[in-house]
Amino acid sequence: MVKILFKLRDGVDHSVEIEAGYSVMEAAYNNMLPGIEAECGGGAACATCHVYIAPEWEAKLPPIADIEDAMLLSANDRRSNSRLSCQIHVTEDMDGLSVEVADNDI
Repeated sequence: MVKILFKLRDGVDHSVEIEAGYSVMEAAYNNMLPGIEAECGGGAACATCHVYIAPEWEAKLPPIADIEDAMLLSANDRRSNSRLSCQIHVTEDMDGLSVEVADNDI
């Protein structure tokens, strides 16, 4: 199991575990964490699973794909470390990944 730390908008941190192969979005959604709306179910079509990647993890993740980059244009408060959590597929070497949940209210 891979542990992922979610920093929620209310300032509370939640550590969840998920099996490799699932997405970061699924880790949040399956654990009912607030702020990850996942309106499109993981199809990179809504930006309601927007997160900010902790600086120490940015270079360790696969690069952003064109479709993800385009969808993030519609996200609230896009930053240089913005990603769609549905597009980050968990691998064993992501144990300890830390993300901050963006303002995904629609």
